[in-house]
Order: sequence, then structure tokens, then C-alpha cells
Amino acid sequence: MNTLTLEQLNTLPLSEAVRLLDGLYEHSPWIVEKALQQRPFVSLAAFKHGMVQVVAAAGREPQLALLRAHPELAGKAMVDNSLTTESTNEQSKAGLTHCTPAEFDKIQRLNAEYNARFGFPFILAVRGPRGTGLSKAEIIATLERRVQGHPDFELAECLRNVHRIAEIRLNDKFGYTPTEGHQVWDWQEALAQHTDAAYVGTGQLTVTYLTDAHLACARQIQADMLAAGCDSASIDAVGNVVGRYESDSYPRTSEMRQSPVSSKPLLTGSHYDTVRNGGKYDGRLGIYVPLACVQALKARGQRLPYALEVVAFAEEEGQRYKATFLGSGALTGDFDPTWLDQTDADGISMRDAMAKAGLDVNAIGAIRRNPADYQGFVEVHIEQGPVLNALDIPLGVVTSINASVRYLGEITGMASHAGTTPMGQRRDAAAAVAELILLVEHCATQDGDSVGTVGQLQVPMAHHVVPGAAPSRWICVLVGRAARCTGGQGTHWPAPDLRATRPAPQPHPHHAGQRGAQRARMAAALGSCSRRLGCALAPHAQRRRARCHEAAHHTAASHAVCTRPEFRHQPQPAGIHHQRRHATRSRCVQPSAAPTGPRGLNV
Repeated sequence: MNTLTLEQLNTLPLSEAVRLLDGLYEHSPWIVEKALQQRPFVSLAAFKHGMVQVVAAAGREPQLALLRAHPELAGKAMVDNSLTTESTNEQSKAGLTHCTPAEFDKIQRLNAEYNARFGFPFILAVRGPRGTGLSKAEIIATLERRVQGHPDFELAECLRNVHRIAEIRLNDKFGYTPTEGHQVWDWQEALAQHTDAAYVGTGQLTVTYLTDAHLACARQIQADMLAAGCDSASIDAVGNVVGRYESDSYPRTSEMRQSPVSSKPLLTGSHYDTVRNGGKYDGRLGIYVPLACVQALKARGQRLPYALEVVAFAEEEGQRYKATFLGSGALTGDFDPTWLDQTDADGISMRDAMAKAGLDVNAIGAIRRNPADYQGFVEVHIEQGPVLNALDIPLGVVTSINASVRYLGEITGMASHAGTTPMGQRRDAAAAVAELILLVEHCATQDGDSVGTVGQLQVPMAHHVVPGAAPSRWICVLVGRAARCTGGQGTHWPAPDLRATRPAPQPHPHHAGQRGAQRARMAAALGSCSRRLGCALAPHAQRRRARCHEAAHHTAASHAVCTRPEFRHQPQPAGIHHQRRHATRSRCVQPSAAPTGPRGLNV
């Protein structure tokens, strides 16, 4: 089949373009036709996003009709040989045309259960996140899980998969492969082979500070940096791996002399340690997307007007020792020497662990960077929420890193027999907590940008942990009204243990106008980049619901002491991040190293 070109997409008569794009959406040519009315498109990504917008604007009934036009997996249409050519190819690649009788019966039963529950067929992009095909076992496991889902979630998830199917078919028609995205994927899959000894063979990814797996990750990242084209890569005194791709003012000579003309480097990176049973892309995406840019620049023989310094931070998660951001803290000068005497669960001090790893604690102070020596810090990170995924947008810019307030409290009631104690004489601590949970939800909802969560409950004895995030004006409201909630149930809540963190500081925090101007400049620059690339960007200024506020603390927050810290999100299906189901798609991690002009780089 002859591949299409972007020029043809933009210039062919509408009817001819619709004909050539037939089959992107099952029996639904209206989507392509309406999207093509937005021509010209600067990229396939822009066209794909245009089709997503058409479906989103169509309303619920056309969306349901679109879903119902899709065939079931291994269903009646496959048995009757009435599948479209595209569906036949996709189900065949996944092995669904060669099911065993037991597999076929199970899929048929689950399909019927799913359709009866939700009113539309189970839809899954069976060619998977890389377009090469899921296994039958993966498909069946996903169907078993999703048949228990919430109707609203399943509607959105089926539509997302419909768009993913259309995207794969579109790529086929245009002969497009996200090569750099695949490379990022491969790097991270290889790095995920290292896990702490206690988790080997469990399928769980856990890499904590200075374990054998952690040290193996550092060595592999160092090798990957050099293989990608970094001019140097080293491991510093806390275990950070630092790669550097020099600027065009740095001569390629045996002496490696610095030329008189120099520009401040751009610092970028993220962490490579994980939480227990963590995701493959949390943190690590921010290491390997910059390396993919370096690799593309190196392949073209191109240097930027500034050096790129990529840092794989050794520790952020605080899983082994009761200290976090050890890696970035060393760069910002916030590493506390008293941390060295902390011990882990096995009684091993941080100082001893560092000595065993060959790290020099006396050299930690020398790691500190001077913010004035850098253009800024950029961190690429997976989105720790569902906003971008719901909008089907591959990139967003975080506008703030929010403060958090945590309460640890105990509500004391009276244990009594559930079957014999009259309602009016109960001192039910759990009922008081239930009212408090609703209060937290109400207060957070009233503010719009705030979130509130009750994270742990221990019953009986009504011990509970209430973590959450809210602007300071809600703190007094919560504390005061919580006392009324508990008092109304005849229970008692003493003064809570309050732990609070401040929002990440911004440059010139006392000048709101300067902060606003900085955000406007950043949004304008990123908007320009996204338009040049044909990449949709979360429209923060236009849609309140698309604004990316980050409550989870990140390396970029620690680097707020640097000039112009910036934080970019990339979507994760269903907003999953600190879990094994944490996933992504190659096109979402596909970087572009195309220069934005004589002095810029698109990431």
C-alpha cells in the first residue's frame, strides 16, 4: 500500500481525503470528514487531536453509537468473517483468531457480561502501546479487570482506546513510526530489569537508595548516556549520574579546551529510585527523554548554543532512609550532613552504605551548583493524575506545585455491641469520621483547585490518618467544623498533629506581576513550540480543568532555588503512576529535537 503524506492530507479534495482515510474509525467516516474541515494540519499529531475534539464535541449519543459500531474481540463478526480489514489484521496480530476453545469461551462470556453491564462492547487497542500487539493473556486479564469498572470510567476508557486504534491505523497509512519514543521505551524497559533482592521474581519494581539494584541502575544510566552521545557521564558523591552534551562553542579537540564564547547550560533530569512496587516511568522518563534528544542531535551532528546537562538523581522517594531528595538536595546545597547517621531497617547507616558504594561523603559539598551559572531547570515527568489522559493531550505544563497539610488524629468513642446498643446511646467514632470525610470532600470541592483525601482508617478504636491538601484559608474551617462533627456523635477529637509543607517557591515571590509575566512568557514559548511541532498542549489559560497543579513533591520543586524551574507533564492511562499498571505510549514520549530557531530546542 502506498503511504500518504502530510501534503496530501492537507491538499486533496475533501471527498478523496475521506476515502483514503476510510477505516480509521469503524463505520464512522463522519469523524474524519469533520476533522478535515480544520485543515491545514502541521503534523499527524495535530490531525489526530482534531479527530479527538470532533468526538468530544459530538455528545453522548454519537459517542455511544461510535462504540457500538466496534466489533467485539473474538466475537460474532470474527466468527462470521465480517470484520473490517483493519480489525481482522489487529485481532490476528493479537492471536485472537487462533484462540483455544477455553480461551474463546472465556472471552465470549466476559464480552457478554461487559456489554450487559455497560451497554456497549469492550474495546481495547489490542496492538498495544507500541502497536506490535498484546498477548491473549494480557487481553483477557484486562477484560476481567475492566468488567468490574465504573460506567463513567469505562465509557471514557473505551473512547480513549477507539482513538488509540485510529492513531495506529493513521500511522500505518502514513508509514509513521515514533522511533525515538520506542527508544525511550526500550531504555526504560531495560532499566526496569533491576529490582531490589527481596522483589526479584515477584514482577515488582523496587529500587531503593544504594542497594545492589540501585548501583546497577546508576552504571546502566551512565553507559546509556555515553551511548546516546553525551560527551561525558560520571557518578557524583551521592550517586547522581551526570551526563553532559556540550554546546556549539565547545571545540571538539583532543585538549577539549573551552572556547572564549560560552553560554549557560540548561539543567534537566529526574530521579531513578522508586517507591516499593513502583512504576517504570516515574522519574525515569525525565532522564531518558532528554537522552533521546541528545541522541537525535548527535545523529544530525548538531550542537545547541548551550550545553545540556542531564542529571539522573539518585534518590527522591525516601524509601530506605527517613530523608528525601538526597540527590537534588546535594545540587541545591540542601543536603543535611546529619542524614548520614540515619539507619535503615537493617541498622545500616547512610554513611556506611555510601562508603560501601564507593562514594566520598566529604565531596558532597562540592556537588552544589550555583543557580546563576544555569539557564534554568526543566523536569519532564509523568502526570500524576488523569487530566491530560482524559483530554488525550500528550504534554502539559505544570503551573504550580501545591502545598500540603496533613493531619494525624484520633477520635475516641465507646465500643459497644452493634446489635443491642440503641442509636441514641452510641458513641460511634466511625460515624464521626464518616462525617469528617464528607466535610473534607466538601471543603476541597468548594475551592476548585484544592484536593482533600482521607488516606487511612483504623477501626475499631477509631484511629485514623487524614492526609490532604487545601489552601490555608480552609485549615481553620476544617479544624473547627471537625470538632462539631465529632461532638455531634458524642465523641472527642483532641488537637490534631499537623504537618504542613509550603508551596514550591517561585522567583521573586513578592512580585505577583513578575510571576504572572514569567508564566505568560513560558506559556507563549511552549505554545509556539507545540504549534511548530503540531503537538497539542494542555490549554491551561483557556480551561480551568486543564490546569496542571501538582500536589506531589518533585525534583523541580527542590530546584525552585534555581532560576526558572519548569515542570512538564506527560499523560498516563487512568492517571496511574506509583503502580505496576503505570504505563505510557511511545507517541507520548516521542521527543522532537527540531530547533525552534537559532537558539532553541523542542522537547
